[in-house]
This record gives sequence, structure tokens and C-alpha cells, in this order.
Amino acid sequence: MTNYDVIIVGGGHNGLICANFLAKTGKSVLVLEAREAPGGCAATNEIHPGFNVSACAQWLDLLNPSLIQELKLEKYGLQFAAKNLKTIGLNSDGNHVFLSHDSVDGKNISDEDKTSYIDFKVKMLKYAKLLKKVFESRAPKLVEHNWTDRITLAKLALGMKFLGKEDMNDLMRLILINIYDVMEESFENQNLKALISFDGVMGGYMGPRSPNTVFNFLYKLVGETYGYYGSSQIKGGMGALGESLAAAAKDAGVEIRLGDRVARINKTGSRVSGVTLDDGEVIYSAIIVSNADPFSTFNNLLGLRNIEAGMARRVTQIRRKSGTAKLHLALDTAPNFLGLDSEQMGQRLVIAPDMNYIERAFNSVKYGEYSPTPAIDISVSSLNDETLAPSGKHVLSAIVQYAPYEPDGGWDVHRDIFAKNSIDLIEQYAPGIKDSILSHQLLTPKDLESIYGMTGGQWHHVEMTLDQVLMMRPFPGASQYGVDVDGLYLCGAGTHPGGGLMGLAGKNAATEIIKRGSEA
Repeated sequence: MTNYDVIIVGGGHNGLICANFLAKTGKSVLVLEAREAPGGCAATNEIHPGFNVSACAQWLDLLNPSLIQELKLEKYGLQFAAKNLKTIGLNSDGNHVFLSHDSVDGKNISDEDKTSYIDFKVKMLKYAKLLKKVFESRAPKLVEHNWTDRITLAKLALGMKFLGKEDMNDLMRLILINIYDVMEESFENQNLKALISFDGVMGGYMGPRSPNTVFNFLYKLVGETYGYYGSSQIKGGMGALGESLAAAAKDAGVEIRLGDRVARINKTGSRVSGVTLDDGEVIYSAIIVSNADPFSTFNNLLGLRNIEAGMARRVTQIRRKSGTAKLHLALDTAPNFLGLDSEQMGQRLVIAPDMNYIERAFNSVKYGEYSPTPAIDISVSSLNDETLAPSGKHVLSAIVQYAPYEPDGGWDVHRDIFAKNSIDLIEQYAPGIKDSILSHQLLTPKDLESIYGMTGGQWHHVEMTLDQVLMMRPFPGASQYGVDVDGLYLCGAGTHPGGGLMGLAGKNAATEIIKRGSEA
């Protein structure tokens, strides 16, 4: 009989971070990961002999810097290949928009827009700093008389008061409307408006006119309060983050088993008692922490019949749709984007000429279809990291918005068509790129679900909407990492504060488990 103090289901970044902090308190911790590599969506895969890509997540701009320091990740191999990259909004005529954290430039950008952008960022960063404070601890419950929650709420109220009456009122107005309207009242240039609004829809099932897009924009902007003044790239691909977290965990005493898929979380009486693996092996523990998404945890691993009816209903009502696909290209030569030099081609490149363009792309996915002209976020990562491809060769990765979970007839019918549409679009901005493609790989939302365990392909596990964030995440009764099953906890992106390789869900969950253990 094998016993551990804690078993963590899933070796994604949050699971490994949670394991690190639990092991530092002297607990025996086992991490079980179904894939053959740690890190979950922080993964590096080979798509062609010698060509490696960040398979799922491609930019690092949210990882809490305190985690890098506390877990000494640089000691365990974490290196940045590039930091503070600009975002470049591509135009087919070569008149691109260049966006950094404190300025915007471009041939068609007016002086008014340049000034408005500075004012806009100053205001939005005030709001992002407010979220930052809330993200660094468990989400407070509103109705229970708990001093920890009272203090968190008091800090939030004080932070809002310090915004000043005008900014506080504007926050309450902006958070309830959509990013489209905010852009319309803030700027003139269509490409600039699209470029900013794109960060409000990335990874989500929403277009610029959808509610919740302002919150999504602010969520991503929290990264700037951590010192990420633009997108960053990890040397060796995003899998290097997973490897460094795993190495730190092992040094802390964590046992990590790769290629071991959990089939079931076992429950004896009112509490969990261990897990059963696909091969039938049973491993025992009184504490199970699930890094899987909440729907998978309750529906697939624990079983809805093992929780009370009200909770089961809330689980089935979790919204978890995604419209995101991932395209990878192995290239024989460097791409040549019109109007960009070699240094600029290594920045974050976005194809989204205007907000209506993005909205039209979203309209398609609402009906189970895909647009022939999607919005695309491009990384030519080998320009910043020569370890990813053979000398003189390159890899390109692209986040493609939007792709349906399963189009009519299935992806076997549509995969090549969708990939061709996306490549044809990139060709318009980088003539000749099609002729240099050695191979390509397309990951649809369904692929992201089957390979990385994200139900619906949703990289936040639970959609980032105002009724599914903070004390409502993932649903009432499971908002502080513990649930109404003794010994079962959640630590993944579907918990507070969310996903995007921030890592705070894992740390906050560990803090809560340690606290509850000391109070027992």
C-alpha cells in the first residue's frame, strides 16, 4: 500500500507550483501527470525533425515574479530568450502600428491618439493594480464572518477609494460594457483599436462587442504591474518553464510520475481516500489536489453522483467554451513580413486590421463555423531563440481566433481547409512564406482538450466572465480551492484568479491547504 500526504492530479504549472509549496512544509507529495513531460500547456514539442515550438502557450507575460524568486527557477534552468517585446499590428500596405507599454507609433497614428494612449494606459494600470492585490490571496467570500476575507475586502474597498471618485465611477462603468465601446470612445485609428481590443478576446469565446472583454483586458494588463512591459519568450520554448518547476519540486522532495493518467478520484464516506490510475493501480492519500479543470475533476474523475445535487448542477453549468486554435509552421527560410526588419519580425505580430474584422471572425464560430480570415497572434520564436530550429531555419507559431470546437462534419473534414485559410492569410503579410513551409501542425480546440486536458479547449479552464471570476470562480461553494468533499482541493486555472501562466492559483491553493491543515 502506497500512501502520501498529498496527491496532485496533473503536472501543469499550477500543480507543480502547489506541490513545491506543500513539500516545503514537510508533506510527502506525489504529482501524477498523464503526459510524458511536465508543465501541462507550458510545453515544447517537436513538429518536424529538429524544429521545436511552444506547443500551447507561446508568450509569458503573467507569471508572478515572486514565484520565480521563491522557487529559484533560474537556478533550475529558466532563462528568457526575449523580454518586453512590442506588439505590432500588421497592415497589408506595410503601414503597421507599433505598440509598447508606454507609447504607440506608426505612420497613420495621430498625435491625439499617441496622447490618448498614454492617458488610457495610466488609467487602466490603476485598475490592474487593484486586481493584482486581490489576485495574491484567496478570493473573499461575501457572506461568511471570516477575518481573512474581511481584511481582503477591506483592502479592496480601500484600493477603490484611493482611485478617487472619478476613476472609481469609471471603473464600474467600464467593467460592465465591452472593449469595442471603450476603444470607440478612446481612439481614432482603426488598427490601434483592434490591436488593444484583441487582448480582451484572446483565448475566450467572445468578440470585441461581447461583455466581459474589458475584464479580460485588465486581467492581461496585470502582467505589466509585475514588470512584463510586453510579451516575453522562454529560451528552449515554454516547456522549459515546466521543466524548471519540476526540477525545483523534485529538490523540495516532490515525487513526479509522468505518463500516469488518473482514471478516478476515490471517495470513502464523506472524504477522498486516493486515486486509481488507468492501469488499475490504487494510491492512497487523504488530500487530493486537482490541477485538472473543474468540470473534468467533478464529472470525469470524482463523478457527479459522489457530490450533492446542488453542486452537481453548478458543475454542469460551468461555461468553458473556447474559440482558439494553434498553428505551427516549420520554415526552410526566415519569413519576410512586409515593412518589417529582422529585429521587428521577432516581436509579437498581430493580424487584426480593425475591430469589425475580429467581430466577423467571432460571428462564424457562434454557428460552428470558421472564418476564412481569422485574427492571428504570431510568434517567429526562432528569431529570438536559435535553439528551436536548425541553423538558417525557423519556426512560426500562431494563436488563431476563432475556431469552433467541432465544425459540422468534424475536424477530419475541415482541418486542412482551416490550416490553409490561416496560412493563406499569413502569406498576404509575408509573401513567399508558403513556399518555405516544410511541415505544419494545427491544434484545434478539440485537440487542445484531448492532449492537454482543457475541456472545450478553454485555456483558462473556466471562461473569464464576471459571473465566473473572483468569489464566483469556478462556482459558489468551490471558490476558495476547497470543496464540499473533505480532502479535495482545486488548484488549476479554473480557480481564482485564473489562467494564462500566472501561477497564483497554484500558490494560493497551497497556502489554503496549509492553513486548513494547521487549523484542523
